[in-house]
Amino acid sequence: MRVGAPKEIKNNEYRVGLTPSAVTELVHAGHEVLIETGAGQGAGLSDDQYIASGARLTRSAAELFAGADLVVKVKEPQPEEIGMLRPGQILFTYLHLAADAALTRGLMESGACCIAYETVTSPGGGLPLLAPMSEIAGRLAPQMGARFLERQEGGMGVLLSGAPGVPPAEVLILGAGSVGQQAAAVAMGMGATVLIADRNTDALRRLSATLGPFVRTIYSTRAAIAECVRRADLVICAALTAGARAPILITRDMLTTMKRGAVIVDVAIDQGGCCETSRPTSHSDPVYTIDGVVHYCVTNMPGVVPRTSTFALNNATLPFTLALANKGWRDALRDDPHLRAGLEIASGRVVSAPAAAAHGLSFTAAIDVLNG
Repeated sequence: MRVGAPKEIKNNEYRVGLTPSAVTELVHAGHEVLIETGAGQGAGLSDDQYIASGARLTRSAAELFAGADLVVKVKEPQPEEIGMLRPGQILFTYLHLAADAALTRGLMESGACCIAYETVTSPGGGLPLLAPMSEIAGRLAPQMGARFLERQEGGMGVLLSGAPGVPPAEVLILGAGSVGQQAAAVAMGMGATVLIADRNTDALRRLSATLGPFVRTIYSTRAAIAECVRRADLVICAALTAGARAPILITRDMLTTMKRGAVIVDVAIDQGGCCETSRPTSHSDPVYTIDGVVHYCVTNMPGVVPRTSTFALNNATLPFTLALANKGWRDALRDDPHLRAGLEIASGRVVSAPAAAAHGLSFTAAIDVLNG
């Protein structure tokens, strides 16, 4: 099979779908690998490294998409990339369809088989391809929050750690999953006072056991969130419903009660965001202010550390990429129910129930697509 990784074209996205070591593994398995010229430069990976690993360079994305049977990316295809997809071609990348009706319809029209990293599951019930980027985004969130709490960035001028005789910042984290756990550990390490809210009491127990008394936990109710948001200097939104739109936890009314110059880092923006006033931003224009509250809603947060993110992502995706290349998508998905959970769109049909519900589209079960 021909496997291709194009250069990412989303704003300030420097990750790449395949590393040279991943190329080596694919070539060793008997596959041809196409890499768009310059695809890895943002992550510090040169064309020469790809050539040495056995890849063939293409001069353009159009050449790569035309030649590849399996396209491995990082972020969802942009409009010009959707137009280069073809029926029967396999697309393996992050998609987050429930938050993007135009992307969903575009991929349906392409006829491609679209498999989303974020809904592939593991035997233990986790999301193994979402986890590495969630962990990185979680670790970045307090760092970004600290930056935009600075006065020159529009914040109230608060240092997360405080100072002798001055109390530290109050950080509220909504969600105790991978993002929330990492954000809590980093914010605690930076000296902030940390409160994490969730409705999963088992997750809260694990956090308490792991991080100890330095992180407080609270059961997430609307009343509790409303009170905690009012006191917070920094809110990190980290709630996730796999494959579906993120729940709205901070309403516009709650926003009006927050401190002027407080910051919201909405890590869930890929799935629509947890704040009613959240809208996607980019690394080149990361924030905006509503009611005096700074919103950071960058949709590809890990892209700011592309080298770390690229290697972490490839470590997780490579076994699945090899399975798709070795077997083709139908046999690979028949053999592995966890990879099958990632199938979102195939042959013009929506296989993701949450995406279909979000956009009022007909849903087709994956097994029906595979047997069709």
